[in-house]
Amino acid sequence: MTEQRYPPEPWTLCGDAFVSVWRLPEQELPALPDSMNGIVPISMGGYGFVVTAWVDYQEPGMLSYRELMATVAVRDGTKPAASITHIWVDSETSLAGGRELWHIPKDMAKFEWRSSRAITATAHGDHGPIAGAAFVPMATVPIAVPSAFAVIQRGPLRSPVRVAGKPMLVRTSWWVDADGPLGFLHGHKPLASMGLTGFDMRFGTHLRYAARRR
Repeated sequence: MTEQRYPPEPWTLCGDAFVSVWRLPEQELPALPDSMNGIVPISMGGYGFVVTAWVDYQEPGMLSYRELMATVAVRDGTKPAASITHIWVDSETSLAGGRELWHIPKDMAKFEWRSSRAITATAHGDHGPIAGAAFVPMATVPIAVPSAFAVIQRGPLRSPVRVAGKPMLVRTSWWVDADGPLGFLHGHKPLASMGLTGFDMRFGTHLRYAARRR
């Protein structure tokens, strides 16, 4: 029997995240995964939305690693959801699990992450720099706020996500390599950014496995 290279779903993860929302003309949005069967980007006045996140996953979660992702805000019937188009991690375990469990197109990258007055993060892939950002904390909500949404990948495969953390108001600055994989963000500024500190996340569900055993 081949040993599984990653934990079974759901994954329970902990850490800090810094999220930015971008508004782009529809024609500049990154392409959604194949086989989405009617899942389309949310559009307002000819513009769509990209949500990026820098994430530092920490103990006591199942895995500890860093991540940069870009998602397109999509409509799943009447419900908003996210579809991940670009994502990098520094964990082979996370890469294998993301691809095989949830069809998330993870690639490897090297991260630099510094925390002082500002939280600064940079990511470099196999072909050079990807992006970097700085987040300056302004104020933090002292209680954890819960939220729930779905990530939809090719299939379409819907994976539920539940997360609770303390929202943080931040001031942010970004740089994006114009010739890199996130070049579609170059020349744009985020509409808004926020932090989510000390979060607890549950990603995925075991229900598919129960259904397969019937």
